[in-house]
Amino acid sequence: MSPTLLTQISELVTVDIDCMDPEVAQRHTLSSSAPFFCDMTSNQAIVSGQATLPDRAVLLHSAIDEVKGKQSVGSDTFAQDVLDVFTVLLAKQVYPYLTGNVHAQTSPPAAFDTQRTIVHARKLVALFEQNGIPKSRVCIKIPTTAEGMVACAQLQTEGIQTLATCLFNVPQALAAHQAKCIYVAPYFNELQHPMSQVIFDVKAVYGQIGSKTKVMPASIVTPREIIGLVSLKPNHITISGGILDKLAALPAVAPEEFKSPLKATELAKEVLFADYLASDGALLKDALLKDVESTRKLNDALKLFDDFEKQTKEYINELSGKA
Repeated sequence: MSPTLLTQISELVTVDIDCMDPEVAQRHTLSSSAPFFCDMTSNQAIVSGQATLPDRAVLLHSAIDEVKGKQSVGSDTFAQDVLDVFTVLLAKQVYPYLTGNVHAQTSPPAAFDTQRTIVHARKLVALFEQNGIPKSRVCIKIPTTAEGMVACAQLQTEGIQTLATCLFNVPQALAAHQAKCIYVAPYFNELQHPMSQVIFDVKAVYGQIGSKTKVMPASIVTPREIIGLVSLKPNHITISGGILDKLAALPAVAPEEFKSPLKATELAKEVLFADYLASDGALLKDALLKDVESTRKLNDALKLFDDFEKQTKEYINELSGKA
């Protein structure tokens, strides 16, 4: 069988699945003894998309019933609790097809609240453990705000793995390194436009300082973007179900396609070795304040995820009223 673009890419970078559909994971798994994917990533948009699918109705009602057994439908936390259980149940279905971690993202409204982020992360990890997935196989995605990175640093001391998401510049990546996040997820298409140079610079900076944090770009929308991204030599690449299917249907390309013309941006030592977590992340707050464009992108991403979370919670409340 001729190699596909997907198999070619898998030989160059670790492939993760940015999807919570077990059928997609199964379709791209070569054999039951050799899962194709390392990690499964997720966010509020992906969970929302699953919630309204007819074949996820049983799973969602199971989450509703589980929470109903512990609290009344009208309680302030009911919809969020159901959403968290549903997120874990979705991930549990994909878990058998992974060699690495399942990921779940903390609530967007908690992005600028360190303690609230910590509490939600602990809650998600506990739910995964209750469903047979150990803490060592769970990674919590946390937006790369100053408050979020301070939360990651605390969670790391508790043995909870974290990923810094919604990342758009090098200071954010340095803060994530200092917080001992196991991954950073720079948005390749910035929700709209490519940001190859930032990803290339993050990789270069991590190499320069000997960081153990791995680069896992996200938000990739075309096969051509995948090729361009692989040329930047990230550690991981997380790919949506639709793009996985397209890559599996395309032939391999010439090796030259995976060469990048980019050169790393030279950064001053005061940027590389500053303490971005001190004083509750004051330096990261300042860096974001000065970087208006990255701040705009961060806020846009948080609003997008918040909108999807609200939609899912409204749907849960509607279903719960009928149940």
